[in-house]
Amino acid sequence: MRFHLLHPADQLVMIMQRIYQYGMTTTSGGNLSIRDQNGDVWITPSGIDKGSLSRDDMIRVTSAGEIIGPHRPSVELPFHLDIYRRRSDLSAILHAHPPTMVAFSLARRIPNIRLIPDVLQVCGEVAMAAYAVPGSDALGHNIAEQFALGYNTVMLENHGCVIGASDLFSAFMSFETLDFCGRLEIDAKKLGTPQSLTQEQIDMRKHKRHPQFDEFIPKAYSSRERAVRRDMCKFIQRAYDQRLFTSTQGTFSHRLGGDSLVITPYNKDRKYLEPEDLVLIRGDFCEAGKQPSRSARLHSAIYQAHPDVGCVIIAHAPAIMAFAVTDAVFDSRIIPESYINLRTVNELPYFSSTNDIEGTVRAISPRTPVVVIQNECVLVTGADLLNAFDRLEVLEYSARALIDAQDIGPMVMISDEQVREIDQAFNLK
Repeated sequence: MRFHLLHPADQLVMIMQRIYQYGMTTTSGGNLSIRDQNGDVWITPSGIDKGSLSRDDMIRVTSAGEIIGPHRPSVELPFHLDIYRRRSDLSAILHAHPPTMVAFSLARRIPNIRLIPDVLQVCGEVAMAAYAVPGSDALGHNIAEQFALGYNTVMLENHGCVIGASDLFSAFMSFETLDFCGRLEIDAKKLGTPQSLTQEQIDMRKHKRHPQFDEFIPKAYSSRERAVRRDMCKFIQRAYDQRLFTSTQGTFSHRLGGDSLVITPYNKDRKYLEPEDLVLIRGDFCEAGKQPSRSARLHSAIYQAHPDVGCVIIAHAPAIMAFAVTDAVFDSRIIPESYINLRTVNELPYFSSTNDIEGTVRAISPRTPVVVIQNECVLVTGADLLNAFDRLEVLEYSARALIDAQDIGPMVMISDEQVREIDQAFNLK
């Protein structure tokens, strides 16, 4: 989808629907705006159900101050206009109050944006603006002052957050990433002490190079490849809807046979991926005009070393990532399904997926189909797409159960004898 070609009113509707559907704002809360090339500001209305907005509900505020539309503009219009006046480089603003951001705002704390490497790159440094009455000149001044200092992401005391960006999707990506980071920190603190990355470690990821491939133009697409592309998109979108991915993070690949595979592209919205967006790789050649995931070489190496693996997923689901950013060890022996699907989950050092591809490949086996990479991601393998996706779900749900159990009481895991019984009953090796 070419989001930037949509009319501003349609962009506002689409992003507000995503925010609302994922429980990141309420019927009456939050507001979005876009500054058009001619200086007009398009903004969401005040007092209209966020769950049923249409393009006809959007309000246009001209550069001369005329308000055009069927409703009153958001009561927060003043701070949107104030930010635009101070920052000519910004063309979109997002304001909402997801529960996680409200929790941090109550504690007057900014989420730790150094638990995984991409958050700082996406959100930049985060500021905190002093409390004032919503819609007041004082609140607008407090927020705009932080933007004037160069921040693009601002938390609000007892309120929520405001994100500014060059376009609305970029603002949403920062907002979604910050919320993910906050949820990750909350989960991690239930397990132990979150381990922050150093600036040197963050720079390692920031400067990670894209894999180099020669290009080719496919002459035809087999029925199998078309089916793989179709099914991958369905599962990628499902992974996003279940919050196992964020909009531009998370990678699926599927073996086609020989040295060929199909993989997700780099930095494209996972919510709306289409079969034609996926990238075909054949050995050292890549489908012309497309940029594959930066982990493409790792995926290829896994398929070469493990003929039983048909699908690889890299994800950043928040519950299992809480284990990745602490010293807590994930143990799959909580219920039989978890153990049967996940067996033993290996943990590897940070950046192993790039700096030690051979070691990462060796860490995978039928007994260890899942790998947690510290402060980076989880890597899940499966015989096919359904098998790998099921493992990812089971992994995240099991991690969530272990985190929630911290507040209930001492845990009793499945014993070694019970594990042997499961191994025998299900013929596990």
